[in-house]
Amino acid sequence: MKSITFIFVFLFLCTCLTFSQDGSSESPDKTVQRLYDLVTFEAGTTPDWDEVRSLFIKEAVIVLRTSWDSCTVFTLEGFVGDFVNFIEQANVESTGFSEKILNMKTLEFGNMANILVLYEAYIPGSERPPGKGVDNFSLIKKKGRWWIISVTNELPTPDRPIPDVLQN
Repeated sequence: MKSITFIFVFLFLCTCLTFSQDGSSESPDKTVQRLYDLVTFEAGTTPDWDEVRSLFIKEAVIVLRTSWDSCTVFTLEGFVGDFVNFIEQANVESTGFSEKILNMKTLEFGNMANILVLYEAYIPGSERPPGKGVDNFSLIKKKGRWWIISVTNELPTPDRPIPDVLQN
């Protein structure tokens, strides 16, 4: 009986340590930052998709700008699949990929948060210059940690400049 109790306590502590190490239970900002860290990868590697999935509720909705004039609505699995397709079609595994946060504004109220992110994405070695975009995250705190429930994405254009709130 003592060994079963020890195993339960050990597993519980490991779970708590895992949440505190990845930062997802600490704040909505750290959860979002973790996502950007996970989808940024060096040449010869790819993201840990199970870890990416662990930041979202399984019912999450991701709406991404897929061209200058259209968006695509994804489930979490659809988002992962689309990213995997991008890596394969653009041969990004051989070059790596970077998506870094340039500015972030957070509104947190109780167990909900909304975060606007200005990011820059690029493929190392590409002739294309880095591209900027704006992501809007909705998160909820549930079971003691922050979960991403939705992401929407928009690309700045001359007619649709980066919002003032994300300018320096």
